[in-house]
Amino acid sequence: MSFYDKKIHFIDGSPADLAIYRGKVLLVVNTASKCSCSRQFEALQQLYEKYHRYGFEILAFPCNQFNEKEPGDNFEVQINCKNRFKLTFPLFEKIEVRGAHAHPIFQFLTAQAPFLGFDTKTDSGKWMNDFLIKNFPDIHGDHGVKWNFTKFLMDRNGEVRGRFETITEPHVIEPNIRSLLSM
Repeated sequence: MSFYDKKIHFIDGSPADLAIYRGKVLLVVNTASKCSCSRQFEALQQLYEKYHRYGFEILAFPCNQFNEKEPGDNFEVQINCKNRFKLTFPLFEKIEVRGAHAHPIFQFLTAQAPFLGFDTKTDSGKWMNDFLIKNFPDIHGDHGVKWNFTKFLMDRNGEVRGRFETITEPHVIEPNIRSLLSM
């Protein structure tokens, strides 16, 4: 079963047909609007505005699994993301992205792109690695999503071409996006 065959709803409750994204370059992100990493929304929106016309989409999946940083219901999340962050890329219903109840979309993504570790030679990589080992060792020890704003880059054929952890700022991914867009 491909990525495009997974069942999901948009944040407003309407069914989403992921097949409409076939042939596009996708950045799939688990989000949380009350997380300190929500500052990445601005850069994600900038990437979306810059490359959307060339066949680039960002698909955002709110999740409350990491320190309860997305506590509201779908309506509250939608209003917050639209009003506070001015997001125009698609938002989907709140889901779980890791563990026994992980949505099939994220089961697919993490199977295609397992966790390769944090770059502990950087301050942010070392901090995130130490933070998870100390506070959430069960999260650190597997290939599942580690935290909010884990990003999966997919090519036009639905293949995962990169996994970028929480600490990777969206602008760092831009050359990869341009390459997949053949720019």
